[in-house]
Amino acid sequence: MSAQLLDLNARRHEAGTLMSWLASRDGAAQRAGLISAPRAENATTTNLTANELSSVLGLVNLTASGVAVTPDTAMRVATVYACVSLLAGTISTLPFAVFERDGDTRKRAQHDYWWMLNEQAHDKATSASAWEALISGKLFYGDGFARLLRPGFASSRVIGWEPLHPMRVQPFEDTEGTVYYRYQPSKGPQLVLDAADVVHLPSLGFDGLNSPSPITYAAREAIGTSIAAEQYSARFFSQGATFDYALKTEGKLNKDQLDDLKDSLRARLQGNARGPLILTGGLQPAQLSVNSKDAEILATRLFSVEEICRIFGVPPHMVGHTDKSTSWGTGIEQQGIGFVRYTLQRHLTPLAQEFNRKLWPVRQRYFVEHITDALVRGDLKSRYESFRIALGRAGEPGWMTPNEVRRIDNQPPIDGGDTINLGGSDATPTA
Repeated sequence: MSAQLLDLNARRHEAGTLMSWLASRDGAAQRAGLISAPRAENATTTNLTANELSSVLGLVNLTASGVAVTPDTAMRVATVYACVSLLAGTISTLPFAVFERDGDTRKRAQHDYWWMLNEQAHDKATSASAWEALISGKLFYGDGFARLLRPGFASSRVIGWEPLHPMRVQPFEDTEGTVYYRYQPSKGPQLVLDAADVVHLPSLGFDGLNSPSPITYAAREAIGTSIAAEQYSARFFSQGATFDYALKTEGKLNKDQLDDLKDSLRARLQGNARGPLILTGGLQPAQLSVNSKDAEILATRLFSVEEICRIFGVPPHMVGHTDKSTSWGTGIEQQGIGFVRYTLQRHLTPLAQEFNRKLWPVRQRYFVEHITDALVRGDLKSRYESFRIALGRAGEPGWMTPNEVRRIDNQPPIDGGDTINLGGSDATPTA
């Protein structure tokens, strides 16, 4: 029996179809991380996860309209961009106040965490930009992730936080069911983060680890139809806003007539001319393709706007679609209240709860909450009337002090302004 030698040398295996596809597209191999980009003074190398590679190649989320819907392609749709910008931008500008419980009451607290939640999330980003990135990640990918920064490994104090790109985070469970997060930074080795150091905002359909993306799950066909309709409209206008046609005749054209017709058509196509086409020999045009009106392109695009807004929970009039009236009231105040109550609150409550349980895991003395007063604030006359009622008018008792009212409009306190009007002609204010 002869001995058999085993070749233990490592060999490189490549997928021919994939490599050919990458080679046919400029820069695709570099973006996929298969080859290094040319070294330059400011050159960087980006590590792609499997999800990112699939998104770059467009291998998933193909719609019935033939358009691949990914967060990148969806963001090019004006309605998607407007909805995400409205939700993320509004939440990023809301004050995130820290409160302290005192028995059955609560009061605003002076806490070190206020700065990182409202001004500077970490040394490279403001809090507003960090909030916008966190909420945008949830809306585009289904899950929003952020990493809590601590001064040391065993420290319970948080000194900042940074949003993480959802495609670079992969939640997983160990053999005992404990959840961890595998994170791939843009530079450096992969990290495994403890759940106590990760803020995770799931969406509808959460399975304990991940949530489906509203872009590629619920809104996939609506967004794909919108992209296809927009591309059709662009091609229609780039081709002179004309539909396909044929030339028909009951007779037979001779050679000279055919040559003249070919020269006329060739000159018209090459010069993109808009002059009339001279027909001889009994030729008549016959339409082949459906025109834009018959294809209901405008109606399709308008319906796509409403469908995308419905999935994000945004009233169409708030993204500039005023074709139909809103049922959320006629005044700015009523529309603002409806937007906060039915749209924003479903994002604000989970956000506050997640930060509360991660910032103070064992104590319930402090908690954070968004201040939405500015969004539901009415007109000037209504506000001043409500202040009069709160302070007490016509002998009625009040329930707010003058300084509390002044603080709402960021006015400085006044002497004697910390007393409550008890009402009545002989009533004495009390502190």
